[in-house]
Amino acid sequence: MVPRDTSKDVADSVSRFAAQDKTPWYRKPNLRLLYLLLFPACIGVEMTSGFDSSMMNGLQAVDSWDTFYHSPRSTLLGLMSAIYSLGAIAVLLFVPYVTDHLGRRWAIVFGSVLMIVGAALQTASQNFAMFVCSRLVLGFGIPFVIVAASSLIGELSHPKERAVLGSLFSSCWFIGSIVAAGITLGTFNMDSNWGGEEAYASLVKYHAEGDVDSEFVKAAYAQIEKTLALERETAKTSWLELVATSGMRKRLIIGSLLRLFTQWSGNGLTSYYLARILDNVDVTDNRTKDLINLANTYWSFSTAHYLSGGPYTRYAGITSILFIFTGWTVASANYTRTESHGFIFLYSPAYNMAFNALTYTFLVELFPFHVRAKGITVFQWFSRTAGFFNQFVNPIGIANAGWKYYLSCVIWIFIEVLVVFFLFPETSHKILEIAGLASLKTWK
Repeated sequence: MVPRDTSKDVADSVSRFAAQDKTPWYRKPNLRLLYLLLFPACIGVEMTSGFDSSMMNGLQAVDSWDTFYHSPRSTLLGLMSAIYSLGAIAVLLFVPYVTDHLGRRWAIVFGSVLMIVGAALQTASQNFAMFVCSRLVLGFGIPFVIVAASSLIGELSHPKERAVLGSLFSSCWFIGSIVAAGITLGTFNMDSNWGGEEAYASLVKYHAEGDVDSEFVKAAYAQIEKTLALERETAKTSWLELVATSGMRKRLIIGSLLRLFTQWSGNGLTSYYLARILDNVDVTDNRTKDLINLANTYWSFSTAHYLSGGPYTRYAGITSILFIFTGWTVASANYTRTESHGFIFLYSPAYNMAFNALTYTFLVELFPFHVRAKGITVFQWFSRTAGFFNQFVNPIGIANAGWKYYLSCVIWIFIEVLVVFFLFPETSHKILEIAGLASLKTWK
């Protein structure tokens, strides 16, 4: 008989028992196994996005690729990159249904298969049209794996390590990015739902190392039961649930703005069009461009996890982005090459502090379980829409306006600073299923 806890302070019990557990995860064989399984299946999902971004960035500085595709610039270059986000936008409506009804694992498998097909087509591309179509297929797959994997990490990880694993999810973007940057440089000269008993048994195995009498497991299972009961009550609700109450509308607004901020803080320029940016400061040697791309990517990865933190870190990061990007714009206007290079390397740590590592951790904690997949899907819609804008419009702006185009980023980042300071709540150190309620308790 699975024990049931009917107390009203289930969440407090989970927090208390978790805090009393002083044994680190690596000394728990079952939990260690769980995390080892999560790494390639979930945590490493963002590697694919990082690989794609860095690959498209680095290929622009590879002469053989540039010649083969007839030196795409401006609109054509924007289309080659932006079609990836357009593919993601096209399938987003179906993502929560696959994720919720088939389960997180099958959504990851489904999206991964689509991406394998897209990658194979891209590798075999013989012309511009085939390259663009292959990237469209890649875009079809990515939202399925990101929405499902980010949810699964938050739901399976132990409360003590949830924030760390969530931050690693975003940080892994740089692993894929480093690999792609290194490859492009190296090839430069080449021509389900489980039953209650199963869920309880999984908690005992992975979170309590086989201790069936663990008070933490009892409290955590009671929390899961309450969450699933809520899910059953709201199973027939529609997308309108996201706007049904004032609190949910505010969550939706924050989730949507967060993705716009993570895409429109200037990072779209360095992620996809660093080669064209370096052209503007008279860095024309393609090997030098690829070296700068690789060095910047490795530096970004080095700072991605260690600079993540609580609310003050986020505020410090977004403020730093404003000052750094302003200085970068001024340096680019004066064609001071050394200073411009320096700002490129200063930008990454600031961005990581503000957004990178804790973005998905924040989202999982922001949205209650019964609308989490839909909430993250909306987040992805804004992500891919903003990404499409970035990838299509940025090369046109850089080509036609040069450094003056950066002024629009400075103005937008200033708006971001105000919004983050006055609107974003803090969800850290709160139990997953009540974090959105506890930290937003005034949102009725």
